[in-house]
Amino acid sequence: MYLTKEIKAEIFKKHGKTATNTGSAEGQIALFTHRINHLTGHLKKNRKDFNTERSLVKLVGKRRSLLDYLMKKDILRYRAIIKELGLRK
Repeated sequence: MYLTKEIKAEIFKKHGKTATNTGSAEGQIALFTHRINHLTGHLKKNRKDFNTERSLVKLVGKRRSLLDYLMKKDILRYRAIIKELGLRK
């Protein structure tokens, strides 16, 4: 499986405050980014997998809404996570 407990804990430890703080906006955005990158690689090999394409679009929308929330709440945290993950905006 591509997303084990250890990988999740490492993502939350790096981008969230702690490994157990799974509710922070930065941690959730980082987790969504990891999943989006994985699904993008899958779709490059399997072009006709429309269910995966739909879930990818939903994930991108969730990440976008969290980024919008973070931009309204604290612009410095928003800029930091954008720079850290290398996202466009």
